[in-house]
Amino acid sequence: MSNGLVVTALHARANFGKLLRRVEDKGRSLVIEKRGSPRAVLLSIRNYVRLAAPEPEVLRIIGKESKYKGTHRLSSKQIDGVINAARQSKIR
Repeated sequence: MSNGLVVTALHARANFGKLLRRVEDKGRSLVIEKRGSPRAVLLSIRNYVRLAAPEPEVLRIIGKESKYKGTHRLSSKQIDGVINAARQSKIR
């Protein structure tokens, strides 16, 4: 979260909606300070989840491989078709 912005608590309170949209849309974090001291951080739910439950390395590798092969664009229905085809080939 190196794209952080520091604002005062008063500014955050007066512009909360605008700041919330910026955090959500641009994936930036926001440090809120009071009397010159950092007190809180506002961040998107996506960034919070990444911090709270980091993606295991194996999932990161699978994701990269999927993007490389282009399979990340498959719909759920297409994935089900691939699974069913694989199951049918094992039965034979």
